[in-house]
Amino acid sequence: MSAENTTYTTWRAAPARGGLWGFLLRAHGGRQLDSLDIATYAYLFIGTLVMFLPVLWLVASSFKSQAQLSQFPPTFLPYQPVTMPVEGYENPLPVFEVTQEDGTVKRMAQINRLNAIVRLIDPENPTAEPLTVNLNTVRALQYPNFSLENYAGAIRSFPFMTYLGNSVVVTVLATILTLLINSMAAFGLSKYKFRGRNTIFIIILSTLMVPLSVILLPAFLVIDSVGWTNNLLGVIIPAAATPTGVFLLRQYMLTIPDELMDSARVDGAGEWRIYWQIVLPLAAPALAVLTIFSVMWRWNDFLWPLIVLKRTELFTLQVGLASFQGENNTQWNYVLAMTVLTLTPITVVFAFLQRFITTGIATTGMK
Repeated sequence: MSAENTTYTTWRAAPARGGLWGFLLRAHGGRQLDSLDIATYAYLFIGTLVMFLPVLWLVASSFKSQAQLSQFPPTFLPYQPVTMPVEGYENPLPVFEVTQEDGTVKRMAQINRLNAIVRLIDPENPTAEPLTVNLNTVRALQYPNFSLENYAGAIRSFPFMTYLGNSVVVTVLATILTLLINSMAAFGLSKYKFRGRNTIFIIILSTLMVPLSVILLPAFLVIDSVGWTNNLLGVIIPAAATPTGVFLLRQYMLTIPDELMDSARVDGAGEWRIYWQIVLPLAAPALAVLTIFSVMWRWNDFLWPLIVLKRTELFTLQVGLASFQGENNTQWNYVLAMTVLTLTPITVVFAFLQRFITTGIATTGMK
């Protein structure tokens, strides 16, 4: 038996692992993981931590109180201290476990704290002399607590629904215009042959090299001259056409056979019907990719809405979130809660459409 057949037989004889662990522990070389498999999984694990750990920390911190956000050392999960009522004190006091000289552990209540120094009293004898100890020598009793108070308090003190509605209007309308304008431009540049077609395409792509700061002032002057300042149209219209969208859709439409259009023309279909009923359905993967990109661009846009919009009732979520930070005192627990709520819609859209990204980008440019 040849070496090639031996390798094939060994691969076939390897037992198949089922379930999630079988998928995660697949080995490319046979029955056991080799050094390459271990290095690959280690690389993927580290990459996953780098990508998602900050997001998880953000979500966990959004449930913490202002005091917990300021404490050192910080904790990953939000904790609520265990409290007990003590005679002579109006509010329940936090409970600590103190190891005494004989090795026994006694629960005591905190009456005040200064940095790392805490004063504790015996709940059974609250009139006795308080015990002053270092915080590192005692253990605070606490339990994980994911309270929604930050979200409720932020929504009460922050016009979240108004800003959310503005962001949804801007994102939806701008995305629809982006898909319509870019797909029409891509259709013309990919399916019609005319003099200067490639030159026009190169000029469109060259605008990607123009920094935003260069066109910011001229674009604002144009918007101001047509009366679209303090108007959501001033945020929606200027960014409707994007060179990136034209490039993605044009390259994808080049893969659609021209024979389909010729057959449609023979059957009496007009150019608009060919574009609407043949080209657009076939370009659905590329349109889904552009939809994801457009939603992300419009939803996260901060600088342009900040310049165009001055009335608070027209603010989008990003601008409103920035204005929520006070000059002297910022309630970071509310800011973090609003940040999580701001990220939720874009995450849902990406989760539903992400399967089109690989298909759309992988087939872009194939001929």
